[in-house]
Amino acid sequence: MFSIFSFNKAKGKTQSTLSFDPEIQKPVLRCSICTGEQVAGFKNLNTGKFEEVMLIRNEKDLTEFMSRCGISEISREY
Repeated sequence: MFSIFSFNKAKGKTQSTLSFDPEIQKPVLRCSICTGEQVAGFKNLNTGKFEEVMLIRNEKDLTEFMSRCGISEISREY
């Protein structure tokens, strides 16, 4: 039997840590001036290439990303 309600089984799941090389990459929050969309990821310091990790919809998402990276502050790019 199928239910129209879905249950989030991932709530009990622990989040894994994100590893990055601080000599080559830095965590960045990329923000759109037009839409207000925010995406967290890593910017390669040598090439400038941005690697998206997660969409930031609220302060909880940002806190989760920062704790998974082990950082206390993050720079924003527009």
